[in-house]
Amino acid sequence: MSRQVALLRGINVGGNKKFPMARQRELFASLGHTDVTVLLQTGNIVFADPGTPPAETARRIEARIADELGFPVPVMVRTRDELAATVAANPFPQAVVEPKTLHVTFLSDIPADVAPLTALDCDTYAPDRLRLIGRDLYLWCPDGVGRSKLADAVSRARLGVTATARNWNTVTKLLALADA
Repeated sequence: MSRQVALLRGINVGGNKKFPMARQRELFASLGHTDVTVLLQTGNIVFADPGTPPAETARRIEARIADELGFPVPVMVRTRDELAATVAANPFPQAVVEPKTLHVTFLSDIPADVAPLTALDCDTYAPDRLRLIGRDLYLWCPDGVGRSKLADAVSRARLGVTATARNWNTVTKLLALADA
């Protein structure tokens, strides 16, 4: 059994799209996944899978959530090894001393058009920085993401793919759970 990580977008945020942690575990178990662990209530699930391709796993989870809960939830799935590669590729190693300042936006696919990102004059947003590596967009905001004009600009960029972000603490905890 391989370990996979599902990242659900937009659940249990501001009282919308309520999906309790216990129900998340039940739903994943009903799909045949074992050793299901939910981290936080915002849709971070680590589970064992018999080796189903992550994109297929994501489609199955999305369909089951829509059927059972009645609302759509975009889902990104990464294998344990893909998540480890995301951690290893961190282009801002200096940020790990303040992990809340570093975020990874997980993309459903590599964007075909990165012009919305390359059009940003990142020097004007200093000290904040971003870097796209494959399906992962790293955003480092040393003064905090909540006040970051770059984070705001990135959130408005239309890349034509589904995205969900996690802070570095959550990313590394998910990897630790996948390794357990």
